[in-house]
Amino acid sequence: MTNNDIFKKLRVALMLRDDQIVEILELVDFRISKSELGAFFRDEKHPNYMECGDQVLRNFLNALVIHLRGTKENPKNPKDVLAKHKSEIPKKDSTKERSEFKATAKDDEKSRGDQKPSKSGSGAKKPFKKTNSKATPKVQVVEKVKFNNGKNKKS
Repeated sequence: MTNNDIFKKLRVALMLRDDQIVEILELVDFRISKSELGAFFRDEKHPNYMECGDQVLRNFLNALVIHLRGTKENPKNPKDVLAKHKSEIPKKDSTKERSEFKATAKDDEKSRGDQKPSKSGSGAKKPFKKTNSKATPKVQVVEKVKFNNGKNKKS
């Protein structure tokens, strides 16, 4: 595992953005730009990929300790710091739909360009009838099989 992998995994696990990482590194007087930082997180095959040196990772880890725990004079609770990071992340509202993707009322078939208009009009389809499930019992098509994933267990 390379220093780049460790750096990436810490960034994801702690939910840190690039600007937050730059601020954390400044706690130990280590200055780095966002573009240099972005080069560490690129794919190894990318032309702008850069290997993360030991010095960068060491300074980040030392600064991370100060960032999460604080100093002796001004201690912090790491859980509070991580909760603050989590609250800064914008949450996606899954119930709210974007206006450009909302369904619109259906037009008559005549206005559709991909099909010919039907001869019988728009009311030609019969409504779906729901059958009574108690009248016809469910037939099991596939028998139940217990998978052991190739492991021979004796019980």
